[in-house]
Amino acid sequence: MHEEPIDPFNGDPADPAAGLHDPDDELLEPLGEEERQELLEDLADLEIYQALLAPRGIRGLVMDCEDCRQAHYFAWDLLRGNLRHLLTEGRPRVHEPAYDPDPDRYVTWEYARGYADGVEDSLGDDSELDAEES
Repeated sequence: MHEEPIDPFNGDPADPAAGLHDPDDELLEPLGEEERQELLEDLADLEIYQALLAPRGIRGLVMDCEDCRQAHYFAWDLLRGNLRHLLTEGRPRVHEPAYDPDPDRYVTWEYARGYADGVEDSLGDDSELDAEES
């Protein structure tokens, strides 16, 4: 299964974009080990957030884009694909704002982290109570 649409011109000598060159490609440095580790941690966190929040009707995360100064709404699978792309390619995908998202169905990364921390803390409290009762 592909994370992104397949390029219909891949390998085609008549590819209309074959002559285009992105000067930013030359400026990109490979991801450092610390950046790669952070992306892997983000992917692991994303799995937890989805497991906790999707059953509550949350469709994904919202992030403010520094480039276009708009909120971007990412469904769980799209965000996961974007993080994996960044991990393998070393650059983010081109993005566009979502069409007519329901903002009430998306939360910020910080909210998701806080929610997960709260669930973890409450489970820790239950474990302590169980130990005291024994």
